[in-house]
Amino acid sequence: MYDWLIVGAGFAGSVMAERLASQMDQRVLVIDKRPHIAGNAFDVLDAAGVLIHQYGPHIFHTNAQSIVDYLSQFTEWRDYEHRVLAQVDGMLVPIPINRTTINTLYGLNLTSDGVERFLAERRVPIDDIKTSEDVVLSTVGHELYEKFFRGYTRKQWGVDPSELSRTVTARIPTRTNDDDRYFTDSFQRMPAEGYTRMFERMLDHPNIELRLATEYADIRDSVKFRRMVFTGPIDEFFDHRLGHLPYRSLRFQHETYDVEQVQPVATINFPQTEDYTRVTEYKHLTGQKHAKTSVTFEYPSATGDPYYPIPREENAALYREYEALARATPDVWFVGRLANYKYFNMDQVVGQALATFERIRKEAEEQDVAPQTSAAQGGTSRHLSGSLVRQKP
Repeated sequence: MYDWLIVGAGFAGSVMAERLASQMDQRVLVIDKRPHIAGNAFDVLDAAGVLIHQYGPHIFHTNAQSIVDYLSQFTEWRDYEHRVLAQVDGMLVPIPINRTTINTLYGLNLTSDGVERFLAERRVPIDDIKTSEDVVLSTVGHELYEKFFRGYTRKQWGVDPSELSRTVTARIPTRTNDDDRYFTDSFQRMPAEGYTRMFERMLDHPNIELRLATEYADIRDSVKFRRMVFTGPIDEFFDHRLGHLPYRSLRFQHETYDVEQVQPVATINFPQTEDYTRVTEYKHLTGQKHAKTSVTFEYPSATGDPYYPIPREENAALYREYEALARATPDVWFVGRLANYKYFNMDQVVGQALATFERIRKEAEEQDVAPQTSAAQGGTSRHLSGSLVRQKP
């Protein structure tokens, strides 16, 4: 009998497992359908010996010192600030758009004030900003929208920006200075030995048992456990009884070249040309010294493993129906991007998992005993979506 079954060995599941095992002395079984831990952050040496991110680049950044402090128990860090170029009109220019971008594209020599006036003249007044298209048009106008955003978004999401929630493009800044960093968080670093090594340390506890290449559906009726953390797609947990929530997937093409470096920065975006959205060269991220270099081409896809919940209102409405089922499901906690059908950065997933654990621990302390209610016998349902909500079935 396990105290907890945790479905998924990515950030959400691994943080929950580590906390429950080390802080509450709970016996935890962690399963994952993939043959490895670390979820989409999994990194591994390829055939050439170059450390790559198997599922595309993962850049750690946060403004939350508490999250840094927690993860620092399991890794040292190397300094890294992510920079991205976009191939536009045959030129490589910084993205997010900044002063260098504008001056390079248009052959100008504008000051920061000049860039602000340049953009102000092109912005489209939109009173009620609802879509991703509205966000960009109201910030940079039609021409830059077409050059940088429309084609890239269509490839990435499979729909026009006018059909997507404003949240997709609202998180991309526009700058009037020369700051070419993709992120501006106070903490921007990479795990010194890679993500997988960090996860190995996180899950290295005598109270944690790990089973990989294991589907939840194959063991849910045979493994005995008291409570569960589910980090997979919420519609999958309920056997898609209300219909399938749509996700965007990715196909990765990894290539190795017999040179030390092929790109000036880690990632180059392709908003105007190519079927792929971006190409990433990993040695920029890892700092690895190697005679060869490896890159990944990313091709968005409508089929395959779920990576990104698609932010459209009809999808949000269907999710809310599944959320109601989750609230009424005893002794199961839904944590992470897929379980909440929301786009979370890695630090946000860690923060959500830590907050969930604290709520569990507080309730256990109030009861003054470890939770003993069997999932099959009923109990209290918990579901985390932004803030934790408790509701009795």
